[in-house]
Amino acid sequence: MILGGIIVLIISPDGFGTEGFSMAVGGGLSVILLNWLFRLGVSGDRERQEEEAARAYFDRHGRWPDEDATGG
Repeated sequence: MILGGIIVLIISPDGFGTEGFSMAVGGGLSVILLNWLFRLGVSGDRERQEEEAARAYFDRHGRWPDEDATGG
C-alpha cells in the first residue's frame, strides 16, 4: 500500500497524487501497526500457556520444569 502511494505521488504530484499518497501511506502504516499489536497479543497468550504448563508440571512432580532432578 505504501509503495502504491509513492507511485501515485510520482505519477500525479498535484492534488490527487498527494491525497492518494496520504491515503495509501496512512492505510499501509495502520496495517503494519495492527499486525504488530496482534503479534504482541499472541506472544502474551503463548507465555500464559507456558506458565500454565509449568504449574501443571509442578503439581504432578513437586518441582519446576527448569529445576534439576536433585532438587537444586
